[in-house]
Amino acid sequence: MERKLDPFGTLIISFVTAIGGGTIRDVLVGNFPVSWLHNDLTILVIFFSALASMLFGSYLKQLTISLFLFDALGLGLFTIIGFEIAMERGFSTGVCIALGTISACFGGVMRDVLLNKVPLIFRKEIYALACISGAIVYYFLYKSPLNRDVSRVIGILLIFVIRVIAFRYKLSLPRIALK
Repeated sequence: MERKLDPFGTLIISFVTAIGGGTIRDVLVGNFPVSWLHNDLTILVIFFSALASMLFGSYLKQLTISLFLFDALGLGLFTIIGFEIAMERGFSTGVCIALGTISACFGGVMRDVLLNKVPLIFRKEIYALACISGAIVYYFLYKSPLNRDVSRVIGILLIFVIRVIAFRYKLSLPRIALK
């Protein structure tokens, strides 16, 4: 909406952001048709969320902190979901971590590319690194005798906490520039 897109453009960007990472993951692991095509509820939630954001955009600006917190929580959730899907397919640990990170981050990357912006994960506070860190910890918990649901919650919360701390204290990876 910052780019003043028409309603159709806003809907397309909303869909790409919401399903982009999971779609890339599904294509990479050979899950066809991709998961969101099996779930009409996903399409409805994205559609009505986009519609609500268009109608109530000025009110959403007042909810910046809440929206950030839900984004950070979603980052953790989708990382762990992507990791588990990859584990179920028998991929190596490194691939599972990468697919968890792709699931969580690449909808935003696609959004930024379509809007002709440098993707957020390449220029802002720690984002993908939070996913990678949480997925690594989750892997060890996954292999431990700890209850699987407890392991999931710990992995999600770790990603959430890393993201919140990075945002709060403006922590980022060092920038590389040619001299």
